[in-house]
Amino acid sequence: MRNKLVAVAIAAVLGTLSVSAHAQDNAQDNNVNTLSDLFTQGHVDGELRMYDFNRTYDYSVAAKPSARAFGGSILLNAQTASLDGFSAGASLVSANALGSLADNPKRVDTTLMGANDSLTALSQAYLQYANSWVNVKAGYQYLNTPWMGNSDGRLLPNSYEALSAVFTPVKGWNIIGIRELSYKSRTSSDYFNDNNYYASAYQGDTLYGGNQGLPLTAKQTSGTWALGTTYVDGGLKAQGWYYDFLDFARMGYVDGSYVFKTGTGFDPVIGFQGLTESGSGSDNVLVANKLKINGVAGTKVDSSAWGANLGVVIPNGRFDLFYNKLDQQSGGAIGDGSIISPFTASYATDPLYTTSMIRGLVEAGPGHAWKAKMTYGFFDNSLQLVGAYAKYTTDLNGDFHDTYFDIIYNFSGFLKGFQIRDRWEKSSGGINNLNPGNKPFTYNRVMLTYKF
Repeated sequence: MRNKLVAVAIAAVLGTLSVSAHAQDNAQDNNVNTLSDLFTQGHVDGELRMYDFNRTYDYSVAAKPSARAFGGSILLNAQTASLDGFSAGASLVSANALGSLADNPKRVDTTLMGANDSLTALSQAYLQYANSWVNVKAGYQYLNTPWMGNSDGRLLPNSYEALSAVFTPVKGWNIIGIRELSYKSRTSSDYFNDNNYYASAYQGDTLYGGNQGLPLTAKQTSGTWALGTTYVDGGLKAQGWYYDFLDFARMGYVDGSYVFKTGTGFDPVIGFQGLTESGSGSDNVLVANKLKINGVAGTKVDSSAWGANLGVVIPNGRFDLFYNKLDQQSGGAIGDGSIISPFTASYATDPLYTTSMIRGLVEAGPGHAWKAKMTYGFFDNSLQLVGAYAKYTTDLNGDFHDTYFDIIYNFSGFLKGFQIRDRWEKSSGGINNLNPGNKPFTYNRVMLTYKF
């Protein structure tokens, strides 16, 4: 209900923004003298999406038939101009299945936009203060961190009710602090004190596509604290993060990469990532509800993983080899050491190098994986082709492999902003119904977008 009321207010604000303000992305304080200037010198942009998702199972039975979802969405963003560093922003998003839902609910891919014909949400509504060294934002907002982000692979993105601050002591170095209070998944219409481990009907939430193993009686989550730092300088990129997923787990994560500029057009790349995670006690929601992750319940969270990347940037493309190892743990570790990831679990949007479109080690549990990936661009990168192959050897779900292709075309000229994309992946192998009936599973996602 609160979203509907705020949405009306946001719609009124959007109506006051000048259409001509679209070109004024960086309205300066010295051009803003009145309250009216905040809106007339603001900025409006958006995106239209039309997606067609098809899940095809080689083992398709009545209990788990192949599934499809088709729909369109609009994402509308508004940003006021800045007055003495202060500004406000909002994003109103809406998706519609366009009458395509199958009569049999089991044949609907609910990860696209849930199980209903339409979905509308307020994905951003914030106040912001910014100057040359700090940006503070409070309210509904998108977050962009390795383990708490937009997961924007469906018609609508994740968003969060949060207070965030970014400090920039020197160019290229950021220090980020976040206090997340509630969560709107990509299939939810409002914000809830939950995450991807909660049931789809928890407190009325329409959360689909996550782990969803907790019972409806599970206590609410208290949110998340996060502290991170990022650094970019030439070919070096590095970041480190600490997350306290309250009532779930505490995580430390680092990654870094370096591109060696040779001047030959062939630039070697090296990268490394590492993760450690812990958590226990009767107040831990996973422990209290004896939730089985990859078939194993436990008395504590205990995870340790690392990864490496060797690659080369070539003219118009890049080739990479990736490796990840997630250690199997004993002594009552949930999921035998599975990574607890409240905002990416079952979404396959985590930052591990070897995560595929369908899943990765976060979903499959302890073991190791390697992945080869090639990206190449044609026609000044208007056409991009991506191919990848990943092989997983896991302790709880057997061995499986994924083959992936991605075709992206970005139009120019009169159609600038329009993109056609087709993502296709086939997963084979595994045990314990990792893929339905332990048979191959093919996922095809056709995605049309227009940014304006």
